[in-house]
Amino acid sequence: MKKRNEIWIAFRSAFPYTVPIFAGFVFLGIAYGIYMNSLGFSAIYPIMMSLTIFAGSMEFVAANLLLVAFNPINALFLTLMVNARHLFYGISMLDKYKETGKKKFYLIYGLCDESFSINCTIDAPMNVDKGWFMFFVTLLNHSYWVIGAAIGGIFGSLVQFNTEGLDFVMTALFVVIFIEQWMKEKKHHSALVGLGLSTVSLIIFGGNNFIIPAMLAILGILTVLRKPLEKVEVTV
Repeated sequence: MKKRNEIWIAFRSAFPYTVPIFAGFVFLGIAYGIYMNSLGFSAIYPIMMSLTIFAGSMEFVAANLLLVAFNPINALFLTLMVNARHLFYGISMLDKYKETGKKKFYLIYGLCDESFSINCTIDAPMNVDKGWFMFFVTLLNHSYWVIGAAIGGIFGSLVQFNTEGLDFVMTALFVVIFIEQWMKEKKHHSALVGLGLSTVSLIIFGGNNFIIPAMLAILGILTVLRKPLEKVEVTV
C-alpha cells in the first residue's frame, strides 16, 4: 500500500510539468497521423510507429522511407543523423538515471527532447521518488504522442486539406522548447554556444550534414567550459 501511494504521489507530481508538452505532442501527433494517412497508410501504422519508435522527427522521415526501395544501411545512417542529439542527451543523463532500478530501461528507451528538458532541469519535489517522477514524465510524454498519432491516423481520412508542410511542426516545437528554456535561465551561455556552433557548422557543412559536427562541437566546448559555467551559475 505504501509503495502504491508513493507511485501515485510521483504521478501527480510529474503530471503538471508535462501539461505544456501535452498540447504540443497531441497536435503534432495528429499532424503526423494525418500525414501518414495522406501517404496511403492506415491508422495502425502511425499508432504502432509512435508506440515503438517514439522519435517524432524520425517518424516523419520513416514515413517516406516506407515508400522507397528497401535500403537498411541508408535508413541506419539517416536515423543516426536525425537523432544524433540523443547520444549526447544520454551521456548527460547518466548521473540522473543512477539508482532508478529497472525503470532505467524505459527511461533510456523513452528519452526524447521534451522528457530530457524536464528531467534534466527539474528536480523531483521533496518526498517524491526521483526514479518514479522521471518515469512518469517520460511515460506521460510518450502517451501524449501515441494519443495524438492515433487520433490523426483514425480521423485523417475524414480531413480533406493540403498536407504539404505538416512535417515542419516538429521544427516549430523545437523552437518553442528553446524559447521556454531561454526564458527560464538567467544566464544564456550554453544556449549561445549552441546557437553559435550550429550556425558555423551550418555554413561549413550545409543543411544536410551539419547536425553531427554541430553536436560534437557543442559537446566538446561545453565539456571544456563546464566548470567555468557552473561557477558563473553559482555566483548568480
